[in-house]
Amino acid sequence: MISARRFALIDQLNSIFSVSGNFVCEIGSGHGHFLTAYAQQHLDQVCVGIDIIGERVERAIRKRDRARLGHLHFLHAEARLFLNALPPTAVISRVFILFPDPWPKTRHHKNRILQRDFLTLLRSKVGTAAELFFRTDHEAYFDQASSTINLHPQWEITSGAWPFDFETVFQQRAESHFSFTAVAR
Repeated sequence: MISARRFALIDQLNSIFSVSGNFVCEIGSGHGHFLTAYAQQHLDQVCVGIDIIGERVERAIRKRDRARLGHLHFLHAEARLFLNALPPTAVISRVFILFPDPWPKTRHHKNRILQRDFLTLLRSKVGTAAELFFRTDHEAYFDQASSTINLHPQWEITSGAWPFDFETVFQQRAESHFSFTAVAR
């Protein structure tokens, strides 16, 4: 089953990246609100959103189609599988991870997206000085994610401003949120 999904994903990615180029990625794009708004303001950038829940991806695709954004793509994929399936011609310039599941119970922390091994894999798929934008409403997850970035030799937190601020559904519901920008070394 995983190999069938991997081959289908590779086909999709090869059609998106038939020529080499940089792109913007949102991991955990949900219903596509953020990335659709981003793509509307950045018509010159290829944008790819991924989510592990197919129904969310279907809704995001409908949103993209209504907005007629040919440079915006949504894919049903797990983040590591997506990164491993990327063709070598595709280089990520910006990554957004907005309000990921915080997995608040200690025994579930291993499921959090921002882990050392994930950051190493991500670094192998991004360009020089690529930016990672992270936002959460869970302070303990923010602290752990910040620490993981600070300890990783290939990433560093910077004071860089967010290139596009759009209030997501989760952000609207949150009493407060925490964010950082990191740059690939």
